[in-house]
Amino acid sequence: MIQHTLGAQGIFAGYGDRTILEDLSFDVPPNKITAIVGANACGKSTLLKTLSRLLTPKRGEVLLDGKAIHRTPTKLLARSLGLLPQSPLAPEGITVSDLVSRGRHPHQTMFSRWSAADDQAVALALDTTGTADLADRAVDELSGGQRQRVWIAMVLAQQTDILLLDEPTTFLDISHQVEVLDLLTDLNRKNGTTIVMVLHDLNLAARYADHLVAMKAGRLHVAGTPETVLTEDHIREIFGLESRIVTDPVSARPMMLPMGRHHSGTL
Repeated sequence: MIQHTLGAQGIFAGYGDRTILEDLSFDVPPNKITAIVGANACGKSTLLKTLSRLLTPKRGEVLLDGKAIHRTPTKLLARSLGLLPQSPLAPEGITVSDLVSRGRHPHQTMFSRWSAADDQAVALALDTTGTADLADRAVDELSGGQRQRVWIAMVLAQQTDILLLDEPTTFLDISHQVEVLDLLTDLNRKNGTTIVMVLHDLNLAARYADHLVAMKAGRLHVAGTPETVLTEDHIREIFGLESRIVTDPVSARPMMLPMGRHHSGTL
């Protein structure tokens, strides 16, 4: 099992003159599932963009296997690290199979042609995401949930050892959210794929992730196991919300129950 390492060291990052991330350092546990959580506008997506090299830090470094990723050739980086950004855009009229096939681009060279291995990778990605029956459909004709599964299929076809996903459950109803997270869990357990994803739902994050990174105002507030991160004190500090932590009856992980202003008694 390949154990790539990915981490951030003292990164400051943002857009123009605006700094979003401030002195943020952490290591992604290899071959595990990590969920980045926090309030809106705390820098979760900015962190994922910086980890994937879409955004260059103003200071500090992102390291892949101990080397700064901005020094790694683009195509070589894309063979190790795959990214599903938030709300990606597909070329008008492109079919599902053509879009998923683009995940194989990092494996193509000037001298290599499309191979049986590429066909197999695309077919497996379509099958894994339940989108094989949509292969000949135009992506812009699909529902939001179908499109999201197709984008995940494209990233899976890339067959990288590290996957970064920004809100992979966007546009999905609860049954499809669970389906996608089960799919990612299977990928992690079977292949050892390191997965880092931004999630808004704290309870789904605690149920599916081995490691949580909780952010507040562009800084790392706390990181660790769900049991370490999902506490009443941390929920209050990060979200300004009173809550009760109970045990999830399905996963035996912690589960957060929010307390409204009018429900301050015990549960």
